[in-house]
Amino acid sequence: MDLEDLRAVSYTATQPQVLSSYRAGLFPMGIGSGGTGRMGWWAPRRRGVLFPGDLKVSKSLRKSMRRFECSVNTDFERVIRACADPSRPGSWITEDIISLYLGLHADGWAHSVEVRSEGVLVGGLYGVAMGSFFAGESMFHTQRDASKAALVHLVSLLDGTTAPTLPTSVDTVDDANGWLIDTQWQTSHLASLGVSEISGLDYSARLDSALRGNRCQVILNK
Repeated sequence: MDLEDLRAVSYTATQPQVLSSYRAGLFPMGIGSGGTGRMGWWAPRRRGVLFPGDLKVSKSLRKSMRRFECSVNTDFERVIRACADPSRPGSWITEDIISLYLGLHADGWAHSVEVRSEGVLVGGLYGVAMGSFFAGESMFHTQRDASKAALVHLVSLLDGTTAPTLPTSVDTVDDANGWLIDTQWQTSHLASLGVSEISGLDYSARLDSALRGNRCQVILNK
């Protein structure tokens, strides 16, 4: 987290504020220790994004996918609470954030991907879908590759493919089926999956285009 990526600060965050912030290229995260204190509204100068066709699925990950069962929106609260585990490095998800996103989930904006092994939740991710845009907020795993499996499953849904049979690099879909996944910042973990960095200006243009679609919103609300 770089304070140069901080664009605004407020004392509170409401659902309308959060939705408006995503449309403007911002996302919320508290500026205090563990995400406490006042709410920061962030827009990284270099944005982490995943485009159609860029997902990388290694042989080992493809093998791991066989032991996982993936689902969508079956246990949003457990996923966000697992992401909020205070023992995790860089934890920033507070009870206020959890309450806020539970409300967004109830209203059909926030979504989760669950990854289970033998019926036990071992990984997942959550974020907000608007148009053909998915704002990824956080992911977690308690078994190796489980968070990666969640992203693979999300992409497979948006591409209309089946996760266990994904090739090493997913074929680019046409513009009519296009989407944009925002990962906020790029990390080495995300880069290994095909997440790249683009400028804030480029991100704004691509966000505007994605918001005019409906792919993510329609698919994840099925």
